Amino acid sequence: MNKLLISVIGPTAIGKTKLAILLARHFKTEIISADSRQFYKEMRIGTAVPRPDELNQATHHFIQHKSVTESYSVGDFEREAIEKIRNLFKTKNIVVMVGGSGLYVNAVTEGLNAFPTIDASVRTKLNSELEAHGLDYLQDRLKKMDSTYYDKVDIHNPQRVIRALEVCIGSGQPYSSFIAKPTSKRNFEVVTVGLKADRSIIYNRINQRVDLMLQEGLVEEALAVVPFRTTNALQTVGYKELFKHFDGEWTMDFAIAEIKKNTRRFAKRQLTWFLKNEKAIWFNYDDDEETIIQSIEKEIKKTSNA
Repeated sequence: MNKLLISVIGPTAIGKTKLAILLARHFKTEIISADSRQFYKEMRIGTAVPRPDELNQATHHFIQHKSVTESYSVGDFEREAIEKIRNLFKTKNIVVMVGGSGLYVNAVTEGLNAFPTIDASVRTKLNSELEAHGLDYLQDRLKKMDSTYYDKVDIHNPQRVIRALEVCIGSGQPYSSFIAKPTSKRNFEVVTVGLKADRSIIYNRINQRVDLMLQEGLVEEALAVVPFRTTNALQTVGYKELFKHFDGEWTMDFAIAEIKKNTRRFAKRQLTWFLKNEKAIWFNYDDDEETIIQSIEKEIKKTSNA
């Protein structure tokens, strides 16, 4: 049969880890994590890294293998993930990938696009504007210059906003125009499986997850990484809000409310991104496991016979 990657997608807190493990065990294979924040070993609780008992049920790759002090780009991930997948395909016909970071998922399934070279002075100026006027100012600029990407990107991540703006400014074209088409031909087939739920259910699951993270020690984890707070990895929901509390700007209750709100906004952007994948097979988060497996097996047969 053709080599096949099963890509499990969906918004945060929907149950992707559980489904990925189910599929990995059923097809006797291993899991590639495409969650761009679960790469970092200092960020276990706030990124919902699979629990030890979950990690023991199936072999996972790209989980807590980097430090927040290390530079690790989506291009680095693409190269390493493709190499790992190729090695796994030497002994397996199917590999499972799971993650809610749309750009990282697409990097593996479709490849990265070639972006223009931008003069370094553009980024320097944008960083100065961030310091002088705040992130809201840059968010407004991006919305005017590229509303399409504004609706997809994590607008609370200054690095992502600055990267998009520097391409817009330096090239004279929207950032989204450079990510419209895949650039790499993969030598494996992809079956994309999505999990969804009513928005009220997703938001309730997010609120419950944040409460659980706090019970498990998110505040202590955030305190431990304060010395690294300016790194790109820590421009992440759950940590940024607590840093403001530590600085005395926000009360704890307000910081927690902001974590929940910003996570809900992030989930909305994830769905916007993933729902544009017309080839994805969507299931409700609480669909019967056997039904999901049977549907995926039918899709695999169609793919193999194509």
